Amino acid sequence: MNQEIVNSLGEVIDYAFHEGSDRNYHLLIVGHSVTGDMDDSLVLNLAQKVSEQGISVLRFSFPGNGNSGGRFDQCTITKEIEDLRCIVTAVKERGWRPIYAGHSMGASVGALTAAVDSRIELLISLAGITNTKNFFESEFAMLIPGKDNIWNEETCPLSQEFVDDITQINSIVPRVSGVEIPWLIIHGTMDDVISTKESQSLVTNFEKTRELVEIEGADHLFSGDVLHLATESVIDWLGRKLQSN
Repeated sequence: MNQEIVNSLGEVIDYAFHEGSDRNYHLLIVGHSVTGDMDDSLVLNLAQKVSEQGISVLRFSFPGNGNSGGRFDQCTITKEIEDLRCIVTAVKERGWRPIYAGHSMGASVGALTAAVDSRIELLISLAGITNTKNFFESEFAMLIPGKDNIWNEETCPLSQEFVDDITQINSIVPRVSGVEIPWLIIHGTMDDVISTKESQSLVTNFEKTRELVEIEGADHLFSGDVLHLATESVIDWLGRKLQSN
């Protein structure tokens, strides 16, 4: 897959394609966290390991991040939902059956996209943000929009547009109540950014379609020795779901 992918604003979306088996038409699309990009260790490792199992993978950078077009100060969850839908359209037109996995805010984007776009067949969330307003208040409330940068990165200015969007969403829980596709939710017990309780709230009353895996000792980035546990959980779950599909 080497065609250009653009969003509705004409911004080019940078991506890398990891080819799996020619006999498998499922495609895992992998999205990153806020301020991240497609080369984040978790995203890259997941793409490599899943493709080795025969499932093709497309990892990408949301516009405004990495080498994609667009500006970071225009990034919001709502815009990234539309960006992801453009990717889904592009891969569907090429005959793929899309699966989505996202990390942190990328997981929120994926869940909210699946709530409005039935073309996503399977969903995976890694340390996903459920209470978006709480996340903003705990991580960025002390920053001034238009003046300060997120985590002091000069290329990641905090915008009022981002603030308004993430606080207005408040929580994804009511918005994803209609998501009925198989959904794997992975969270680390040592995540000091997003509590495991947020992921637990997504599974309550949805035990038949949603599966929660809590990885002992894993932080928000699944860094260090536990990274392979996250990827193995994804591979195992995909194997079970695709075999029964």
